[in-house]
Amino acid sequence: MPELPDLSDPSYLGMTTTIPVEVVLAAGLVPVDLNNVFITALDPQSLVRQAELAGYPRNCCGWIRGLYSTARACGVRRIIAVTEGDCSQTHAMVDTWQVLGIEVIPFAYPYDRDEELLRRQIQRLCVSLGTSWEAAEEVREALAPLRRRLAYLDQLTWREHKVTGQENHLWQVQSSDFNGDPVSFARQLEEFLAQAEAREPAPPALRLGYAGVPPIFTDLYDFLEARGARVLFNETQRQFTMADSLDADLLTQYRRYTYPYSLFDRLRDINRQAELRSLDGLIHYVQSFCFRHIQDSLLKDSVAMPVLTLEGDAPGPLDARTALRLEAFAESLAARKRRARGEARGRG
Repeated sequence: MPELPDLSDPSYLGMTTTIPVEVVLAAGLVPVDLNNVFITALDPQSLVRQAELAGYPRNCCGWIRGLYSTARACGVRRIIAVTEGDCSQTHAMVDTWQVLGIEVIPFAYPYDRDEELLRRQIQRLCVSLGTSWEAAEEVREALAPLRRRLAYLDQLTWREHKVTGQENHLWQVQSSDFNGDPVSFARQLEEFLAQAEAREPAPPALRLGYAGVPPIFTDLYDFLEARGARVLFNETQRQFTMADSLDADLLTQYRRYTYPYSLFDRLRDINRQAELRSLDGLIHYVQSFCFRHIQDSLLKDSVAMPVLTLEGDAPGPLDARTALRLEAFAESLAARKRRARGEARGRG
């Protein structure tokens, strides 16, 4: 079993995905996104195997297998599980956690973004954690400057070309829980931004977007960078930062958050950002055995750029077949850009 943090203290509150973290912080608790703990473990593969030994089938989402074992190994006592608007296998995972004696607090995003239903869910979470809506709003206001700085980091990625796709991914994905300490996170972010601002701009040859859940592959971004392609838009990770709701109240913020709702909400965001960032192509990542596979054809039919669909299962580096497909995709995009430039010169 890899070295993992001890989360048995009752002040820690696990999360299966992004939830209204402002409520957790208002309650004086420490939010812990178990996905981040799992994927940054010394040996996340062993966590997947531990779940299989405990009875989880191999044709189960790798993230779900990892989350189960991570919670068990860390000794976490309470977890907020998103039972609507995230992985369809969460319900079964919750059952196995409860057998271990873990208290599970359900949270559901209404599929149709119903305002009153979402309000009830957030209020219910406030009551469960012993805090108030007003206190959560105060935390939201306190977090706004930090979220603005994350939006600035995103601009340094796609506009100034001073932040890599990997760095963009890592900082944004951590905004789901701010590593449990927003004050420390903000300080570290400012240190990184100062370093990034001092860099010389390094525009990439290919401008890529990334759609879907964060990758379980550990070297995807570095692999692309080595081939002149940079991810300038991380769809879901950017949504974690709440960049589109910097001046909105708590309810509006989580209604605008696209990930838990329909694909069409996400497509509007993807197409808007693709145009803004002048993307050459899009990587659509889908997790093995995930229901979001069904949405892949809809996404491809709804975006005006080439799309490469990647599938991942267990944590680790890119396999040879996936690496080859990425190389071919990058080469085809480069050839496409050369043809477009040639045609433009011909018209000139």
